[in-house]
Amino acid sequence: MDTIKAAVCHEFGQPLVIEDITMRPPEAEEIEVEVHAVAVCQSDISFADGGFGGPLPAVYGHEAAGKVTKVGPGVKGVSEGDTVVVTLIRACGHCPSCQTARPVTCETPYDGYNNGPIKTAEGAPVYQGLETGAFAEKVVVHHSQAVKVRDDLPMDSAALLACGVITGIGSVVNVANVRPGQTVVIIGAGGVGLNAIQGARIAGAAKIIAVDMTEEKLAMAKEFGATHGVLATDEKPWSQAKKIGGGRGADAVFVTVGAAPVYDAAPRYLAPGGDVIMVGLPHATEKAKYSPLAMGNAAQGIQGTMMGNTVISRDIPWMVDMYDQGRLKLDELISNRFKLEEINEAIASTKSGSAKRNVIVLK
Repeated sequence: MDTIKAAVCHEFGQPLVIEDITMRPPEAEEIEVEVHAVAVCQSDISFADGGFGGPLPAVYGHEAAGKVTKVGPGVKGVSEGDTVVVTLIRACGHCPSCQTARPVTCETPYDGYNNGPIKTAEGAPVYQGLETGAFAEKVVVHHSQAVKVRDDLPMDSAALLACGVITGIGSVVNVANVRPGQTVVIIGAGGVGLNAIQGARIAGAAKIIAVDMTEEKLAMAKEFGATHGVLATDEKPWSQAKKIGGGRGADAVFVTVGAAPVYDAAPRYLAPGGDVIMVGLPHATEKAKYSPLAMGNAAQGIQGTMMGNTVISRDIPWMVDMYDQGRLKLDELISNRFKLEEINEAIASTKSGSAKRNVIVLK
């Protein structure tokens, strides 16, 4: 058992505590990765605040990049010394979802508490949050969760590919199948929303309308590809968005914030036949409402998505190519860099809404 430092959540809503935990070696199809960088995602914060439940103590963090330090005996395709992006997408490879290229909804259960690789210094279980637990010096994960990338890719930028980037872009290209010439609305210009905007730009959308609470956020959205901005604080922002779209509405509306009231209003932006794409996740107790009659008559739909329906072995290499070609912004997404010991400051900065993405840099 190795001893490593990690940011541990002992009580929902309270600061994380940096302490020593133990981690077993990788088994069977697992790999051990030395974490060089891990981004702070709103989902980590929601878990730490108790919004999604789960056992405690826990180590969260799921947007990581680093170096493979050990491999289990059943691992193929990843070797010691490889640079990898580590995701929460754990796929068995043989369930119905995995066999139909939907590894994000793998149906094989995994108990990251009782069977996870990490424990307290005294030997009690620690929950491996989001199947990753990357707010730590090292992680042990299933090999399906990692994708090899080139060694000279900046680790802080590479970490963003583990969730925020693939979720935003994937929701556009994999879920909504946005086509050239279409109109889209992205509600929320945070870390995931900016990547949905980038995905819409890459997909060739004619009008990319960002909706957010401040002019500063709308200006930021335009830097990443939004063609128009609408203030969510206006009385009827959907009316402005429809006017921009020629009066018809949007072919797809992406809700990238985890607030149920936003889902109440999202269908108002839609054109006939359009879809609301559920990207941001409210807390489990929050509910949204809509009119089945209105949406049914307009042949509109609500489509859920997990991690942008990403197939990491296919999509992450493609996104690295886009980054290399200057067509995908990664470096520009990073607002601040923190040490692991500054994890609570990084979380506070993320909660403030002022940061695109904050990254914990360990190496």
